[in-house]
Amino acid sequence: MPKSTSQTLPDTDPIELTRALIRCPSVTPADEGALGVLQEALEALGFSCTRLPFGKGEARVDNLYARLGEAGPNFCFAGHTDVVPVGARESWSVDPFGGEVRDGELYGRGAADMKGAIAAFVSAVSRYATAQGGRVPGSISLLITGDEEGDAVNGTIKVLGWLKDQGETIDDCLVGEPTNPEALGDMIKIGRRGSLTGRLTVNGVQGHTAYPHLADNPAHRLARILVALTGDTLDEGSEHFQATTLQVSTIDVGNPATNVIPGSARATFNVRFNDHHTSTDVIAWIRERCEAAMPKPAAPETAGYDLKVHVSGESFLTPPGRLANLTRDAVAEVTGVAPEFSTTGGTSDARFIKDHCPVVEFGLVGQTMHKADERSAVSDIEALTGIYERILTRYFEAP
Repeated sequence: MPKSTSQTLPDTDPIELTRALIRCPSVTPADEGALGVLQEALEALGFSCTRLPFGKGEARVDNLYARLGEAGPNFCFAGHTDVVPVGARESWSVDPFGGEVRDGELYGRGAADMKGAIAAFVSAVSRYATAQGGRVPGSISLLITGDEEGDAVNGTIKVLGWLKDQGETIDDCLVGEPTNPEALGDMIKIGRRGSLTGRLTVNGVQGHTAYPHLADNPAHRLARILVALTGDTLDEGSEHFQATTLQVSTIDVGNPATNVIPGSARATFNVRFNDHHTSTDVIAWIRERCEAAMPKPAAPETAGYDLKVHVSGESFLTPPGRLANLTRDAVAEVTGVAPEFSTTGGTSDARFIKDHCPVVEFGLVGQTMHKADERSAVSDIEALTGIYERILTRYFEAP
């Protein structure tokens, strides 16, 4: 059963907790002690913690669900302790996993994305609960995965399934992704575009470039298809979303020779789509253009193409309401900035959480995430702690 608390909680320094988390080199799917550091901090605050490993072998991922209190409503903070690889070590001016503070900024992989936000929330809980005399009027929980930066198959989505099996309800959720483009207070994410990746292969007949009538060049037909896919627009955007975009990321024929017509040609592209479409609609649109752009091949046996599609997530929107508005008000109180409601950027685990409860995202500044010398200003982590504390205060006030 979740624990409740009636004593004054220890204060948790968000900077020191961030540093401790950074010092765990938790590159997906490795944990390297990160969840243990977090669990120790949470249990000191009275949280009941459950570790939830999913998957086997190299795909095995450790996750954590923690809850303070037993009553409703249950306000959940979601995030991830896994990080992307450091890349070229020589590009860093500091140890990527050292958690060094220099000139008012905390450096390290995960400082912005998103160990700093996790630490800020834990610190906010301790301060908020102490201000309430040690008892939370409801429940506060954390859903933390080690699989957000990876395939996301053994992380949040499976924890949510486990919660449903346990009869555990989350009423509202705040995801701590780095949502701010330039300065703390810029932006709150209230939705995300859908994303799908297409892998297109066109087969032909290999031959000599001097005798094209004896071959069938798939590169030419692939080029026509890509022109058709990139030349048309799906929409002009919607009230809360940018226009849908299709971007080609790779084109490859695997052919080192200049005098050989290749036997096959491949391309990979990604589509970010808004709430005008489902992935099914987008895939149908792609196939229509592929079919229309396919000229009659020289060799009938090579006719057609192969299209494989992976859908990362559907578009979704949490319409501005109580959760988004109280987050906006808390941000404005601390930063003096009126944040923009936005759906820009890539995908996040909010794409899974939105099927269970309202969800918004707000965290640190994202300018250095996934880069060398990733860092966050110490003052931003402190301010984010204050924002999260105000969100909790507003959330548990009587409606």
